[in-house]
Amino acid sequence: MTGLRTESGPSYAAVLGVGAYRPSRLVPNSEIVDAIDSSDEWIQQRSGIRTRRFATDDETVVSMSVAASQQALEAAGIDVQQVDCVIVATVSHLMQTPSAATAIAHELGADQPAAFDISAACAGFCHGVALANDMVRAGSARYALVIGVERLSDITDPTDRGTAFIFADGAGAVVVGPSETPGIGPVVWGSDGEHYDHIRSRQDWRDVLASDEPQMPHLTMKGNEVFRWASFSMAKVAQQALDRAGVTVDQLDCFIPHQANNRITDAMARSLRLPDSVRIARDIVDAGNTSAASVPMALRRMIDDGDARSGDVALLIAFGAGLAYAAQVVVVP
Repeated sequence: MTGLRTESGPSYAAVLGVGAYRPSRLVPNSEIVDAIDSSDEWIQQRSGIRTRRFATDDETVVSMSVAASQQALEAAGIDVQQVDCVIVATVSHLMQTPSAATAIAHELGADQPAAFDISAACAGFCHGVALANDMVRAGSARYALVIGVERLSDITDPTDRGTAFIFADGAGAVVVGPSETPGIGPVVWGSDGEHYDHIRSRQDWRDVLASDEPQMPHLTMKGNEVFRWASFSMAKVAQQALDRAGVTVDQLDCFIPHQANNRITDAMARSLRLPDSVRIARDIVDAGNTSAASVPMALRRMIDDGDARSGDVALLIAFGAGLAYAAQVVVVP
């Protein structure tokens, strides 16, 4: 038997461009508080959130992804015809099949790329970056488009005091492609399935359809348990990502965690002993928690505001339902 041919790619890959789309409807805390018997002060104290964005009927998972992707492609200087793979991280594309990725690729005008969705909740985007990095370096894709997108307003109960003020909508995207120097560090990822039910859909669809009054199976969350788990466990994961990339906290320029809660971000920063020179993403204040979209949206915001500059070293980390997590160090394009 003759040996099989295999492919190989460039030694290194990098994030080449970043894009984001923020829905048009701005929702302040004042629109949330009455239904959950709360206050603006309480929401800001608990989460740091002042406003968030909710998508209109015209702002779909596909359309928001297309807009974010176009910005990322333009920033990267890459034509969509060069994209070999589209990876979409989402939990709020409400059609079971086909994937959102195939529709997004078509709307973008891509030339029949591989296209698929991944379901890793808030950690999905960082999972997608890891996959894209490996694909480019292995030679199975020259350029990969990674998208994090959510319309969580569709699956959030506006009367649930534990979630109504947290979740929001939006999309972020990056182009991953070949690089002459290392641009994406090794991924540290995993899951803590013992606590898989800490964040979950309220009901199985079969139970919904069997009920007399079917309702959307909204998200539920054990907020205190998730807070304790993330605050304690994720700093260790973040440190592992730094160690595997050979980067010290003193060499770090930006810290871009999943925008889950400002108090969790503060706890991780303290545990990591981040110096004052490290710029920390706080997109949650005005964007809420956009799950898989939060890390790329926060990165794009930092680029736009001048807090993340080309060549900066940034630590990405995300965690969510499952409980799934992923982290890696990247160089800002």
